[in-house]
Amino acid sequence: MGLLTLRPFLGLLTCALLLMSPLFGSCHPAQSQAHTRTLLKKQFNSFGLGFHWRNLTCPVCKVIFTILDIALLSSVNEERVAHAVSEACIRLHLADEQVCRNITELFRDDFIRALQQSLLWPTEACAVLVGPSCGTFDIYAPWNITLPKVPKPPVTPPSPPTPGSPQSRVLFLTDIHWDKDYKTGSTADCKKPLCCREDSGVPKWKQREAGHWGTYSKCDLPLRTVENLLENAAKAGPWDWVYWTGDIPAHNVWSQTRDQQLTELTVISRLIHKYLGANVTVYPAVGNHESTPVNSFPPPFVHGNRSAAWLYDKMADEWALWLPEQALKTLRYGGFYTLEIQPGLRVVSLNMNFCARENFWLMVNSTDPANQLQWLVQVLQASEDKGEKVHIIGHIPPGLCLGSWSWNYYHIVNRYESTITGQFFGHTHLDEFQMFYDEETMARPLGVAFISPSVTTYVNLNPGYRIYYVDGNYKNSSRLVLDHDTYILNLTEVNHNPEQKPKWSFLYRATEAYGLSSLFPSDCNALLRNFINDDRTFQKFWYLRHKGHVSESCREACKTTMLCFLRSGRSDELDQCDHLNGFAGNLARAARKTLC
Repeated sequence: MGLLTLRPFLGLLTCALLLMSPLFGSCHPAQSQAHTRTLLKKQFNSFGLGFHWRNLTCPVCKVIFTILDIALLSSVNEERVAHAVSEACIRLHLADEQVCRNITELFRDDFIRALQQSLLWPTEACAVLVGPSCGTFDIYAPWNITLPKVPKPPVTPPSPPTPGSPQSRVLFLTDIHWDKDYKTGSTADCKKPLCCREDSGVPKWKQREAGHWGTYSKCDLPLRTVENLLENAAKAGPWDWVYWTGDIPAHNVWSQTRDQQLTELTVISRLIHKYLGANVTVYPAVGNHESTPVNSFPPPFVHGNRSAAWLYDKMADEWALWLPEQALKTLRYGGFYTLEIQPGLRVVSLNMNFCARENFWLMVNSTDPANQLQWLVQVLQASEDKGEKVHIIGHIPPGLCLGSWSWNYYHIVNRYESTITGQFFGHTHLDEFQMFYDEETMARPLGVAFISPSVTTYVNLNPGYRIYYVDGNYKNSSRLVLDHDTYILNLTEVNHNPEQKPKWSFLYRATEAYGLSSLFPSDCNALLRNFINDDRTFQKFWYLRHKGHVSESCREACKTTMLCFLRSGRSDELDQCDHLNGFAGNLARAARKTLC
């Protein structure tokens, strides 16, 4: 395609590249409006056309983008845009040529449909290119859910259970990321986003090779390691129940198909059932990697082949062993559900992809997708009326969500703090937590979002899993988290003797490692404050955060970033913490950088 042919599509191309950039590597959030506008200008000037959008008047800019909107109604022009994005990906070295071409083709149809319906309104495009005087660029506008007028009950601080009270043992699995093409002996240092695979090649001089049970690199896991984990977890039981918060497929997001995703969903779901047994109920949540394209979760207003029905229907089929029909009904609708675990305890499984910055379908409409949060309010109010306690599970931690979604979720947790007694997430692949405080003072701790370590090694980690100890099934139980254990597979040890069945190692118990009496919100807040004053304890946390495999300590700006993250169960709190420390947004961007 010649340069003159490309020129009419530069506006779309630049916006597409900017919004698709998370797909070519680690998942980064959308940038601030000011940063976005600067980046867009640099991209436009980099084409060397000697063309500056600032030379345009606002009316002319709007005319140009109106023409572009009309042009995209033609499938021929869509082909040209897709080709231009692919070429730009290659020339900007966002990934190697094969990955660029494959991922552009994979994302093309859904992404262009979403762009057509959202971003490229002339006033929005020209606000970016000409300036705020020409329009607004806010595709994620603020919104609010509605809370019932029922007064919030008086808050009674929780008390530790009496010695000998029943406890529930809960197995927690997240971010399995099984790579069916994992190959022992292949290179672990390839140029693609995912290595240790059939197509990674053989190691060259000074390059590492893929180990039998897993590898410290940007690699996922062979099926034998997943099966070995489940076999060990079964022996470590019995379990009262299991939480499983998604991300089944590997990180080869440029070459996935729907059939492959569904096959991997089926294989892992059935292996979990096989090893843990028919008497153990598993409560799953939807991860961002379950779909293809990755992060693509259209809300229910999208129908036909582009809807998510192909995925949710298969989940309902595979998970019918664990979930009742009413839960399967809302799962098919929007990927979320609720049910009673035991008398007095309910679980809510949220589809956190409806809060995700990387879900480009939210450009169309990000206002409470699928009415999920309004539905959550109804569930919580009904539980409050009945005296139930509620655990919330999901994949992406709420502090990493879009601003309005995160703010509304935080508001809900504040209102129902006496009902919500556990929040459990994954996604970051690391061992972390995020605090929730009362909105009036932002000082009194009232909730904790526990973020559990991944099963996968991606990136440079040991495989791991978590056990939660929850106040048990008895009258007036708090149902709060009392403690947790973390187990890992030490790859340095087990890969030395690949023929032997590996032994999973106990890494730590939270209360013993940090000298706590329990993991109530007040205890976790005290631990966070201790991190500020006691660097030795913080460095221990940093080591455990990486499942016992970390190459360097975390100090100064790194530590400030981490403390901001731990305190910020709401995304705007992360921004405020950042700016209070004088880092102008850089720490918030670093803290939100996740592995997906």
